[in-house]
Amino acid sequence: MDKNKDMDSLIYQLPKIVDEGKKEVEKILERLSGSNKLSLQTNELVLPSKDSNNLWSGRIPQQKESDWMNRLIYGDNLLVMQALLSGDKESGLPSMRGKIDLIYIDPPFDSRTDYRTKIELLGADIEQKPTVIEQFAYSDTWKDGTVSYLKMMYSRLALIKELLSDTGSLYVHIDSHVGHYLKIIMDDIFGKDKFRNEIIWSYAGIKRPSAKKYPDKHDYILFYTKSDSYNFNHQYNPHRKEYIETYFKPDENGRLYRTVNPTGGGSRRIYLDELQGDLVGAEWSDIPATNSFGTSIKERNIKFQTQKPEKLLERIIKTSTDENSIVADFFAGSGTTGAVAEKLGRKWIMSDLGKPANLTMRKRLIDQNAKPFLYQSIGDYQKEAFASSGLYRRIGDLSSIIVQLYGAIPFADDQNPTRNLGYIKDGRILIMVDSPNKLTGLATLKKAIEYRNSFMGGWNKVIVLGWNFTYDITEAIQSLSDDKLEVLVIPPDLLDQLKTKSNYKDLIDNKKIRFSSLQYLTIKPVVVESISDTEEKLKIELLNYVLLSPDNIPLDEKDKDKLKEIIAKDPLSLIEYWSIDPDYDGQTFRSKWQDYRENTENDNDPYHVISKTSLTVPKIENRKICIKAVDVFGFESIVIEKL
Repeated sequence: MDKNKDMDSLIYQLPKIVDEGKKEVEKILERLSGSNKLSLQTNELVLPSKDSNNLWSGRIPQQKESDWMNRLIYGDNLLVMQALLSGDKESGLPSMRGKIDLIYIDPPFDSRTDYRTKIELLGADIEQKPTVIEQFAYSDTWKDGTVSYLKMMYSRLALIKELLSDTGSLYVHIDSHVGHYLKIIMDDIFGKDKFRNEIIWSYAGIKRPSAKKYPDKHDYILFYTKSDSYNFNHQYNPHRKEYIETYFKPDENGRLYRTVNPTGGGSRRIYLDELQGDLVGAEWSDIPATNSFGTSIKERNIKFQTQKPEKLLERIIKTSTDENSIVADFFAGSGTTGAVAEKLGRKWIMSDLGKPANLTMRKRLIDQNAKPFLYQSIGDYQKEAFASSGLYRRIGDLSSIIVQLYGAIPFADDQNPTRNLGYIKDGRILIMVDSPNKLTGLATLKKAIEYRNSFMGGWNKVIVLGWNFTYDITEAIQSLSDDKLEVLVIPPDLLDQLKTKSNYKDLIDNKKIRFSSLQYLTIKPVVVESISDTEEKLKIELLNYVLLSPDNIPLDEKDKDKLKEIIAKDPLSLIEYWSIDPDYDGQTFRSKWQDYRENTENDNDPYHVISKTSLTVPKIENRKICIKAVDVFGFESIVIEKL
């Protein structure tokens, strides 16, 4: 027997995974009460209105405890859950500890999956690779195979338990690769006695021989509860035709019945119309997969890679919640959980790390005329502050390399412990590289200006190199109005290019890396027409959309060439979604009007948004209009027009 091999097996590693997981969770829970607790920033208050000539009408809800707001959150779910546990009283958002009645999650469970997003444009289909933040999260999840996956899940499941109400339930959607190991982890966190069912979802499909095993056409859903007192509403299916024809017959009035011989002799009649139906058990073979013809065309057209059918979530939500219960999904994907919760009159919270996922969810909810909801993100996205020292060093190493790729000289480690600063002698220019696990925003830019003014005697200019940016980065740059500050984009495929030392040397020697400026939107001057003493009409028209270089989009070379052609011929076709706040207060973007590709209610063109609209609004003085555009890759731009 190979002892070393046994020591590497998961059975031996599980106690260590649990021990490390508990310590990490303890630290997280301690931080929740500290001064450095995480908070959520509201990027958009979405007031669904997809009609081209009408604004959303109704009372605008406020962000306060008495006014529940459904929430779509962009970010790492470990940080999202910490922010939800902390709450933010200043913003009127209370802690969600012990308040969520049902959590369904469908975490990734296949390390070989290529999470690319297919983008259908007029005359060209291209595939987008995951963003840099997604790449880092994905590599962390699978760097040690199933071991690192289970470590990732332990802390998240422990925080889920903190968020669940005493009567709450958790459903974890998984497959046979890691399901049995994950059950052991969940038994440790929730207690083996809180395990209720292993649900088998057997979805329809043609079975083809592909290997020396039985074809896989089912997933598992592990069902746990927070306590022994939990909400559970039995579900029923209509009786099968064969069952009715075999066991039931009509009485003298034509009512169908069957006879039952109870204990003690005699017989009594059971009428079909008095039965609730066929009780749903733990094997679900009556719900087809999303891509089958058992689902609606509208649902199939969402075309999200890991999308689950609405009927599946409908059964789970109906079983474990009542109307007005709070439902959450922290691997939300296409947003099926929130979409179904909305239709069933439940409250919801969803989060996902993927930009395409969040864009899909926002459009899906608007398309079904959802109630107003918040689109939020982590306010300070410094993931590395919670990472291990090894990861922190790796980010520092990467930052130091990028400083050199830009043509600057890194500072010595004793002057620059985070290794993200460098300089160019000519012109005394300071270079600051932001983390790939962070959204570069106003706080980072202010920090860069502070460094420029004070670090080692001061500098003439500072250039910030960022990977990912907050939704309002354009407004942040404009608000600072600092001509000695420049913000550039690091190519998102740079990580692929730096896989080997020879690649790095080639990039340094040949200076192949291009750092581009940010994308931006332009509009024609807003035309204002008076309608009456109290109303006026705003005519708003998009003029142009300037996308950052195709070299800075995570695409294969063939798709970059396609994109260059589109940029030259039809740049507005790259806008996936745009929205308007006609009364922008400078703080919260209230999206009162929206249009997006595939919304054919405004026109018959599924490949373009409409480029202009007219909106009737009340007359006010000093109006400030804010227009937000999101392109097909998830990059956001805003334009503010003062009237």
